[in-house]
Amino acid sequence: MKLGAYYKGGDLKKPSGGKKRKVRKTKKKALGGGPPQIPKLGEADVRVVERVRGGNLKVRLREARYANVYLPKERRSVKAKIVSIVSTPANPDFARRNYIVKGAVIQTEVGRAVVTSRPGQDGAVNAVLVE
Repeated sequence: MKLGAYYKGGDLKKPSGGKKRKVRKTKKKALGGGPPQIPKLGEADVRVVERVRGGNLKVRLREARYANVYLPKERRSVKAKIVSIVSTPANPDFARRNYIVKGAVIQTEVGRAVVTSRPGQDGAVNAVLVE
């Protein structure tokens, strides 16, 4: 029996160890678009346009090189090159793997900034300067 890639359906065993029959076939909505693909730090900005549930289009970021950094003191935004990922509160391993997610602290040309957008969902890295 072959199920979808990331389908997390009910268990097919009884407490006694016997097999339960499938309640229904795997529905398309239960597949959830496959495994998550988190944007990484790359040489250029790489975007893909995907059709999502409901027929809408979503621009996803696969690789990022630049961020839109907001400078609170000057009340303006600048496009700055991302140098490195300093830390990620969501998962410390993300910083080591150069994954860019919301809440990540990134080092840019203008200084350290915290990512405020969801790059995998929004297709852009927006950040606010901390220093």
